Amino acid sequence: MKLFGPLYDRVLGWARHRHAAWYLGFLSFAESSFFPIPPDVMLAPMCLADKSRAWWLATITTVTSILGGIAGYAIGYYLFDRVEPWLHDMGYWPAYLKGKEWFDNWGVWAVLIAGFSPIPYKVFTISAGVAVLNFPGFVIASALGRGARFFLVAGLIVIGGDRVESLLPEYIERIGWTVVAIAVAIAVYLVVRH
Repeated sequence: MKLFGPLYDRVLGWARHRHAAWYLGFLSFAESSFFPIPPDVMLAPMCLADKSRAWWLATITTVTSILGGIAGYAIGYYLFDRVEPWLHDMGYWPAYLKGKEWFDNWGVWAVLIAGFSPIPYKVFTISAGVAVLNFPGFVIASALGRGARFFLVAGLIVIGGDRVESLLPEYIERIGWTVVAIAVAIAVYLVVRH
């Protein structure tokens, strides 16, 4: 079943749109607080579409992700009673509990790790608000973790250049399904562990 190839082609089209940077910023903000799709899926094709703007696009993604993370923190801090049923319904409850456990064990370091990892970042931002994690530390860890992730994506595309651009369409299905398999494995692990 080809799912990721057509999606990749569509995102490449969006990446060339004159308002693409706004879409990327919105996606990055939303992913850090409530939306399930990571901004990497738009950042990478946008960097491929215009490699000269890769660092600027990584900056937009990082800044808006931090702002979205602050919104997620506020949701956890002020609205957790209203968000808790949604966490259950969307299947994020085990990840929320794991995030809470990480905060208990590692504090702000958990945010740094989560910012770079494929684990849904919104779970950590909301959990940080619930745990009333040190806010300046939260923002700094978010900036470092998210910045490292998005600048790595941009850097790989700038360095890989045309080679990445020619190989990506060939391997996009394998890459996409591998990411899905990893996400499912993490979810199963978190559910079985609790």
